[in-house]
Amino acid sequence: MTDRIPPISVWAELDTQARRELLRRPAQSADAEITARVRDILRQVREEGDRALLRLTAQYDRVQLDSPLLSREQVETQAAQVDRTVRRAIDSAQRNIHAFHAAQQPQPVSVDTAPGVRCELRWAPIRTVGLYVPGGSAVLPSTVLMLGVPAALAGCERTVLCSPPDAQGMLSPAVCYAALKVGVTDVVRLGGAQAVAALAYGTASVPRADKIFGPGNAYVTAAKTLASAEAGGPAIDMPAGPSELLVVADASAQAAWAAADLLSQAEHGPDSQVVLVSPERRVLEAVRRELARQLATLPRQDTAARALARSRLILTASLDEAVQVADEYAPEHLSLQVTDPQALSGRIRAGSVFAGHLTPEAGGDYATGTNHVLPTYGAARAFSSLGLADFYRRYTVQTVTAAGLEALAPTVTALAREEGLEAHARAAEVRLNHIPGENA
Repeated sequence: MTDRIPPISVWAELDTQARRELLRRPAQSADAEITARVRDILRQVREEGDRALLRLTAQYDRVQLDSPLLSREQVETQAAQVDRTVRRAIDSAQRNIHAFHAAQQPQPVSVDTAPGVRCELRWAPIRTVGLYVPGGSAVLPSTVLMLGVPAALAGCERTVLCSPPDAQGMLSPAVCYAALKVGVTDVVRLGGAQAVAALAYGTASVPRADKIFGPGNAYVTAAKTLASAEAGGPAIDMPAGPSELLVVADASAQAAWAAADLLSQAEHGPDSQVVLVSPERRVLEAVRRELARQLATLPRQDTAARALARSRLILTASLDEAVQVADEYAPEHLSLQVTDPQALSGRIRAGSVFAGHLTPEAGGDYATGTNHVLPTYGAARAFSSLGLADFYRRYTVQTVTAAGLEALAPTVTALAREEGLEAHARAAEVRLNHIPGENA
């Protein structure tokens, strides 16, 4: 089965263009076509609201709905069906995620920048947030927790969860149980770009969100990006698209463990990408054999095989060069299966780092406590992993006393007139003329 896995690429033998192509994400190859289709979906929902949502759901999910919404009773009925073992796992994961995110509470700032001039930084929860939970080929209650826990901690007034319906037009019991666990206010059975459109514009059934969170396929990512670029459009968390993992391995790496981690991301979807970078040809060859061996018994073998067809096994001249390749790729997930992972963890830009041989990437997907909503497509060069602060908006407050204004006004007026903005200067001066004789 190794014929389903690409051969080893030798970094030193590639020119600049070949290296760039080697690190190109699969989902980016169809950008123009995806963008055109998503623009049309956004237009339909913007113009037709619920009618478009029901039509698009029938078209893409092959299910006829009478309403996009699930009632509270329907959610509770579904949640009651959750197996006890799964319920305990969701409860345990929720506790860990809550503990890590509760420690991230943003703090207000108050500074007197000059006598009589006070500047403050304050935080307020975003009022209505849209939580997109991928579905379709896999049920993801873990993503409900990753989005719902920080939304609840921040105190968002309304949380609108969207996830694709199954063949019966329902959401899974596990997703419904997790939604109740984190206090979701509205549960909507919509997926894909049409779900993002519903959250972006609002319809008779679906509340409009101020900010949209959550990962998804290339269509979901395109919809978030396009909707957020429109005038008055919603904010979004980040470009969180198809899953990706890059493993840096040295001679100490265990081939079976590295292969298992790579497959754990490859099974997410055919547009996922996994990369192994190592200065050790022996390790690369061993992992390639392990990938084939483990793939043969994987239940989601076809999905993983399609992702592996565009995987990358890269041989570098040294560990330092492997670090450079990984940093250029800027992966969503970075696994450091090396002797000294802490020495490398700060040198490579990534959404989340899994340090050491005993740290499976799957741990972060579910239950270590960190968030699994992470930047993809190389966006980790500038974007951060999802955290509690993303569910707040920050704003500033300034308060100036009479004494503060007298001291501040010359600076304001001089800079305003230098910039040719006379009204700005007069806004300060007019107040100087009415300050009481005794400074406040």
